[in-house]
Amino acid sequence: MTTTTEKLQKVLARAGLGSRREMETAIADGRVTVNGRVATLGDRIATTDSVNVDNRPVSIRAAEDAPRRVIMYNKPEGELCTRRDPEGRRTVFERLPRLKGERWIAIGRLDINTSGLLLFTTDGELANKLMHPSMQIEREYAVRVMGEVTQAQVNAMAEGVMLDDGPARFSDIQEFGGEGINTWFHVVILEGRNREVRRLWESQGLTVSRLKRVRYGNIFIDKRARAGEWTELTQEEVDGLSTLAGLEQRRVPQLTPDEKNRWNRDKDKRRPVRGVKSTSSRDGGRDSKSRDDSRGRAGEGRQGAAQRSSRDDARRSSKDDWAPRPPRRQR
Repeated sequence: MTTTTEKLQKVLARAGLGSRREMETAIADGRVTVNGRVATLGDRIATTDSVNVDNRPVSIRAAEDAPRRVIMYNKPEGELCTRRDPEGRRTVFERLPRLKGERWIAIGRLDINTSGLLLFTTDGELANKLMHPSMQIEREYAVRVMGEVTQAQVNAMAEGVMLDDGPARFSDIQEFGGEGINTWFHVVILEGRNREVRRLWESQGLTVSRLKRVRYGNIFIDKRARAGEWTELTQEEVDGLSTLAGLEQRRVPQLTPDEKNRWNRDKDKRRPVRGVKSTSSRDGGRDSKSRDDSRGRAGEGRQGAAQRSSRDDARRSSKDDWAPRPPRRQR
């Protein structure tokens, strides 16, 4: 009988030790051994092989046997998307529930001044797929922009502009009102390059004064997680992410009594951050009916029209969300 083998970094990522790229680095650094031999990039292993990372044994499971767990975290401004900060600043990982034998892997990042939706998983393969540019997974942001925004600028960002690291564009851009020098928009991008949303606006001579991610793929931020809080995604939600990533669906494990107690203690210790008071009334979100409605419709995302009602429901249900509510449209 032929023994099925898989790439070593793929198996380690699935075991929750890190992303596939992180595991490739660990292998290249000589930190991984297989059956007592230092592993090299390109090695393939079976479930019967003995694997150690940093001299610690790793439990190897077949893909169909590995559970898939995902949590949604509502990141406040001021937190870093890193495990440890040499300057002692607060990190998102400090607020997550503790795991035994696994670790949380971030699906993408947000910079220190950006708040909102962050997804974490124990499945490195899922994280790798959802972050890879080739998957074209939609990321939606609420953006408050300083300065007058013209139709020509909106069109330019929808059609594409050249940034330092290559061309970029918003696949969907919609205006949600404002007054004075501030205007709210919701925008969608299909990749996660560093500060891409901010740099697109800066390319038009405009400044982003607030930025919050409100959706990643099929997952919308909602009232289950206030600023500084997390919640575990349901089986249906995780299955939706798996489908987006082109992976087989896998069970979401039930928490053991010990895990429930530990996670509840973690939640008690990690009180939510007080949300920023909604600025929708100050920014005049409901006055936007007087504006040209077509200005905010440049470039419709793949799920643009179909997602709009879910998008609105997510905004309405998030009480600590400072992003403006969409204006009521007259029938």
